[in-house]
Amino acid sequence: MTAHLPTDYEARFNAVVRHMPGLVYQFVVEADGAVRFPYLSEGCEALLGVPAAVLEAEPRRFLALILPQDRPAYLESMQASAAALTPWNWEGRIWIDAFKDVKWINLRSTPRALAAPAGAVQWEGIMTNISAGKQAQREVSDSRAALAELTAHIEAVKEQERTRIAREIHDDLGGNLTAIKMAIAMLARRLPPDQPQLLDKTNYVDSLVDRTIEAVHRISLDLRPPMLDFGIVAAFEWQVKEFEKQVGIACHFATNETDIALSPDHAIALFRIFQEALTNIAKHAGASRVDIALARDGDALSLRITDNGGGIAAADRRKPGSFGLRSMSERARALGGTMTLSRAPGGGTMVAIKIELSPPAP
Repeated sequence: MTAHLPTDYEARFNAVVRHMPGLVYQFVVEADGAVRFPYLSEGCEALLGVPAAVLEAEPRRFLALILPQDRPAYLESMQASAAALTPWNWEGRIWIDAFKDVKWINLRSTPRALAAPAGAVQWEGIMTNISAGKQAQREVSDSRAALAELTAHIEAVKEQERTRIAREIHDDLGGNLTAIKMAIAMLARRLPPDQPQLLDKTNYVDSLVDRTIEAVHRISLDLRPPMLDFGIVAAFEWQVKEFEKQVGIACHFATNETDIALSPDHAIALFRIFQEALTNIAKHAGASRVDIALARDGDALSLRITDNGGGIAAADRRKPGSFGLRSMSERARALGGTMTLSRAPGGGTMVAIKIELSPPAP
């Protein structure tokens, strides 16, 4: 690489190269596929565990350093760069025999066609050690996976606790309130007829018990809708009717199945995603209509919730307080699926959930 340079320029060039991290190199592929390294900087042995002189004498040795599972991508990227004369950027793993260790490297280089020998391509670039960066990526990925697992566990525990509380509210409070109402009715029949004010007070207490029973029923439904026991389709149909009644937004629900068999965990997670999506529409969309489509196609389940509101801006998705969207996304991910947000045809927003289901047992 430096043979044609003036001595003073060569000295300055070598000084710069010595202080560069990694390995500066020239690499040539001949028309017949033969390879050679016309130049390798002093960083060769530190990076690859092979002295520059050895690699220059045995250029095929570099390919042998690359782990077998990473070689196809290396060769493919090299051939693509040579064919189009576009920059070559590849990263992969090599085995350093001197250290008995695997190292991640990245090579970046620029190709040019050589006039002689005809058909040859030469790259000039730099190889660097990116093992530390890859380790950091793995740690971040492992941390995210652990956090997602913890989040899924917390959600499962929350649902179990909701189910327990809903059952206790329904059985204990509901039963006690029913007994109180019966006792009030018995007392009302025994009140003296000449004291109508007592009957008024009794009727007031009776209406108060009725309102409390309604509140207990509503709270129990919010904690764990019993309609889920009849299947996800029935639960969705119930939620659509409740949403229309409470919010006043017209809803249209369509499905290609009368029921879709889901595990209890999958069913409640999908139902919570649906509830959160409707809550977001009621709070933020300004919509007058919502269309819901639930479908199963083989082992894939899809849910699309489309409104005709004002749409959601990209900045809104990144707001620090957008916990509803994050919760929906995390729940979908915990189910092994994905959630996407997009602009609906004609305006508004479409939430699309896709989940891979286990095939039914034979």
